Amino acid sequence: MIDYNQKKFKPVTNTENGDTSSETIFEYFQNRNTLTSEYSGGKIIAGHLIGIVDELGNIDMRYHHINIEGEIMTGICKSMPEILPNGKIRLHEKWQWTSGDCSEGESILEEVN
Repeated sequence: MIDYNQKKFKPVTNTENGDTSSETIFEYFQNRNTLTSEYSGGKIIAGHLIGIVDELGNIDMRYHHINIEGEIMTGICKSMPEILPNGKIRLHEKWQWTSGDCSEGESILEEVN
């Protein structure tokens, strides 16, 4: 299982209907297979996620945040890891809003120092 504890990630790509950007920073915390995160930056004032990590490092998560328009946004996300040649983690995500227009999207996050 991949250990995400105390790792930070930022989006490198996101579909147009997403709120995150390269200015958004996620800080992950992991205890066994339970994952939590706080995130903010760019269009996100404050956000949290909670998820379960499987034996391959895939994450099944739920998220919520407040954006700069003052909206509370919620969604679900499936994230699949890729280990880069430099040892950093890249996360390939497929997500869907459970609020607003309930549209779907994809994003890629990469581990930062």
